[in-house]
Amino acid sequence: MNPPRRVFIMAVRSSLSETLDGAVVMDIEVQPSAKVQGITGFNAWRSRVTVAVKAAAKEGQANRAVLHVLATHLDLPMQDCSITSGHRSRLKSVRIEGLMAAELATRLTPLVEGNQ
Repeated sequence: MNPPRRVFIMAVRSSLSETLDGAVVMDIEVQPSAKVQGITGFNAWRSRVTVAVKAAAKEGQANRAVLHVLATHLDLPMQDCSITSGHRSRLKSVRIEGLMAAELATRLTPLVEGNQ
């Protein structure tokens, strides 16, 4: 039995925080060198959205791929997404401009829901 949609919205919302200037910071967990690329789920233990990328974690390739995946799946311009922490880690924080946290959670929920 699948959990209700509001559970996913609340879970995804826990990975988002709003900044004072109106941007949103999203905590993610990255799987580099994956066979499938995209937003693949939500890690409830870490409260992070899981993002898989085909690029290897070399010379910033995976970081660029993460930004591309997020911009594509969330229907945002790539320049509105930037990595703020975790440049050399699988656990990253990504700053997203142009969306409020509630709208971002609404866009993320179907992507996470379908992969659980």
